[in-house]
Amino acid sequence: MKNICEMTALEISTAIKNKEITVEEAVNAFFDVIDKYDTKLHCYNTVCKDEALKRAKEVQQGIDSGKYTGRLAGVPIGVKDNICTKDILTTCSSKILENFIPTYNATVINRLNDEGMVVIGKLNMDEFAMGSTTETSATGVTHNPWDIEKVPGGSSGGAAVAVAAKLSPVTLGSDTGGSIRQPCSFCGVTGLKPTYGAVSRYGLVAYASSLDQIGPIGKDVDDCAALFSVIQGKDEKDGTSMVYDKFDFDKAVSGEIKGKKIGIPEDYLGEGINEDVKASILAAADKFRELGAEVEMFKMPIAKYAIPTYYIIACAEACSNLSRYDGIKYGYSSKNSENLLDRYVMSRSEGFGMEVKRRIMLGNFVLSSGYYDAYYNKALKAKKLIQNAFFDAFEKFDMILGPVAPTTALKMGESLSDPLKMYLGDIYTVMINIAGLPSFSAPCGFDADGMPIGMQLIGKPFCEAEIMSAAKAFQNATDYHTKLPTLD
Repeated sequence: MKNICEMTALEISTAIKNKEITVEEAVNAFFDVIDKYDTKLHCYNTVCKDEALKRAKEVQQGIDSGKYTGRLAGVPIGVKDNICTKDILTTCSSKILENFIPTYNATVINRLNDEGMVVIGKLNMDEFAMGSTTETSATGVTHNPWDIEKVPGGSSGGAAVAVAAKLSPVTLGSDTGGSIRQPCSFCGVTGLKPTYGAVSRYGLVAYASSLDQIGPIGKDVDDCAALFSVIQGKDEKDGTSMVYDKFDFDKAVSGEIKGKKIGIPEDYLGEGINEDVKASILAAADKFRELGAEVEMFKMPIAKYAIPTYYIIACAEACSNLSRYDGIKYGYSSKNSENLLDRYVMSRSEGFGMEVKRRIMLGNFVLSSGYYDAYYNKALKAKKLIQNAFFDAFEKFDMILGPVAPTTALKMGESLSDPLKMYLGDIYTVMINIAGLPSFSAPCGFDADGMPIGMQLIGKPFCEAEIMSAAKAFQNATDYHTKLPTLD
């Protein structure tokens, strides 16, 4: 039998059901790896050892009695630190929430519990999900396991690294403008940004409410499909979640691709893209052709407006959402204030990091009198044009193929010294959030330095199974997803 930490999530669950291992043994195996490597990588903000071991015993009894029969029963899971967990710290990697312990679970956590999964810890991230490198975290940076001098991507950097370094078999991240897909690309793992409304956001600490979406990260398509099938679906506590046909796991892992039409925007492969990344995407296109798909280039000139549109909308929503952190009701409260106004100002000044402050200021600027029409209103019009461009493309294609990021993982500090460079790194991912579409990231190659390269398959609304099936066909024909870094 494989080492437990080498197994996929589905393999772990099967081994537990076959009584080859216990839930407690599975959980302890990952705690051993966390103890050994997390001081080097810093994936976890909080490790829930006592809670997880208690829960493991309950789940084992539930499996033995027939209470838990799902595909992922007994599987340990790490959760991004912006998803509320009852009685467990949820900090958003920010000083302002350093002592915040929610009194309730996010809907997705309740669904994990109903499946019989075991939460083993909360994962590091860019502060309030604002960043693309996991360097803006108030708890310290997370390191890429392929090269610890490089960033893992962000904002779900801890979630991607935990899977790549075998510190968790699967994880939950969130994606506002590429925050699942980009770290998956940088770390050589797979991840899904679902259709907006496919997964409840209740209990997800808001960054930009019209763009945020929770999604799974795993070693391969099968694990992501299994985890997505657990968390998806309508939730009465989230008015933006939608009723739609239940996700078809069997279709998602079928590997059906023959006859599908795949489009590649020429605008994604132009100026600014790394040559190794471009070559890997074109090679992936050739592989899809070999597998029986039709692949064709097309133009999407609206792509050049993606970054300004995204950052105007996201920052406008962020400045509103983050106004609740005032040092009064909960979270960090400055001890240096002499009156109420000082308490507001100093708590926020001391509690928020520089990137969060930058985005709050930008958001207030584009919403201010005299600039609202010039910036925010215009961004909303551009959002509609971007949505229309995708819907026009889907008149001809079943899905769209492109790179996740223009480069592979950057050296630590490169992006923070040039915020505009960090923002431009999101150029291929933000449009999908603007349009509310599903997108699946999967490894498709390596650059000259041996760093992973990811592709993304973008689908029609609520067609997660279709794009995952295409990714499964690619994984059946390649071995990029099986290659993980060596830490010793």
